[in-house]
Amino acid sequence: MNAPLRRVGVVVMILFGLLFANLNWIQAYKADEYRNSDYNGRVQVAEYERKRGNIEVGGTAFALSKETSGKLKFQRTYPGGAMYAHVLGYKPVNLGDTGIERLENDFLAGTSDQLIANRIKDMFTGDQTGGGNVLLTLSKRAQETAYKQLNDNQVGAKRGAAIAIDPRTGAVQALVSMPSFDPNPLASHDTNEATAEYNKLDKDKDRPLANRALGEVLPPGSTFKIVVAAAALENGVTQQTQIPAGSSYTPPTSGQPIRNAAPSICPESQVSLREAVTESCNTGFAQLGVRLGADKIKEKARAFGFEQDDLSVGETGEKGGLPVAASRTGEMTAPGGGTDPAALAQSSIGQRDVRMTPLQGALIAATVANDGSQMRPYLVKQLLGPDRTTVYDPAKPRELRQPISSQVAGDLRDMMVNVVKEGTGRKAAIDGYTVGGKTGTAQSGPNTPDHGWFIGFALDKNGTPVSAVCVELEQAGSGGSAEAARIAGRIMAAAIAEGR
Repeated sequence: MNAPLRRVGVVVMILFGLLFANLNWIQAYKADEYRNSDYNGRVQVAEYERKRGNIEVGGTAFALSKETSGKLKFQRTYPGGAMYAHVLGYKPVNLGDTGIERLENDFLAGTSDQLIANRIKDMFTGDQTGGGNVLLTLSKRAQETAYKQLNDNQVGAKRGAAIAIDPRTGAVQALVSMPSFDPNPLASHDTNEATAEYNKLDKDKDRPLANRALGEVLPPGSTFKIVVAAAALENGVTQQTQIPAGSSYTPPTSGQPIRNAAPSICPESQVSLREAVTESCNTGFAQLGVRLGADKIKEKARAFGFEQDDLSVGETGEKGGLPVAASRTGEMTAPGGGTDPAALAQSSIGQRDVRMTPLQGALIAATVANDGSQMRPYLVKQLLGPDRTTVYDPAKPRELRQPISSQVAGDLRDMMVNVVKEGTGRKAAIDGYTVGGKTGTAQSGPNTPDHGWFIGFALDKNGTPVSAVCVELEQAGSGGSAEAARIAGRIMAAAIAEGR
């Protein structure tokens, strides 16, 4: 054999080798990905042969499948419409799944290993047993209240979020993002209609597809003062310790003074920490933050959950869930390095580069209410087989972290209760329950209205925490934090009423 033929032979052998390797790569490693792809038409048709299970809240199905006469035998429908959209997500024909529909897809579709007995039985009977059912932790009353109150807010905010959790377990009681969307058109079997609806929502300037309760961060304003207060309590400050205050404070290196929201707020040269929390004293907390230093504040924020990049909300195990954006404190440093007192002062009142999700706000309040223990938030309460026998119970509450001691939690609890009794959070009060909280007003830009925040908790007559909440109204302007407090009180009252 001459040299050219040998070279051709070598090239052909290499090509066959590469082809063989690629075939094995596809069969061994990529098979599941291709088989389960949202764009695999054959899989889609097969998936719709089996009735998909329900997603339920309080015994009512808010995601269910109805039989059709078309090629795809079952149509996914969402009776709750926009009210549950950011939790349930949607199951489209030609788009990617979202929400609980995606998280629990295998169980709902009946392809989970937990339901293998049903599939084996179907091989002998010829039946197509439906998928399993997913029961959520949400309270129907709390969810309905959160949705209606957010959308009918009295300050005209068009964007915002609310989330409530049980401080003792981490179970999510309500989760609403405003504006929302109707998932039904996205699940249409008319793929042109579904795509057109998705494109319309995707281009909407208010971004209704965004989950603001979990996936959006904004400056939290004075709600962040609870983190600074916790750091202070751990470093020699008590509720009665006098801290510098005054009507104005200009940090070193800055020509921009920090002032309080009104001249009547802590004009004294000194106030107690308790008074500073109750009145939401900017000058007091700005100076307190500079005194404590950036390291202590950032360390305490991390202890509460800031900077966590891998948190998700679904089951309590390691399966994952709906993604959660990381809350951040920012660097608090000067351009050339080292601590910048001006940046630190602004950060200590929840401005500058501090950013927080509503979930993080609810977790701060829940931690204070739950004696310093922060529980892992979760949405999936129970998984039921097609015959509604219990298959798997993933709702085993787990502690996520212990950010503060019981003593510090008690001091923060007392001060936050005083905020609702005598301070800026009066509108969150609930008859017959002890309510604590903290309002927050955060600048959104030089020419745009401020954001309004409230974080809080409710305790029963025995001091047992029953609900913790965060409400955020984006660019709500004057009165936004007071309105957030009012809405938060309504949501917690609804969760309490359903839990009785």
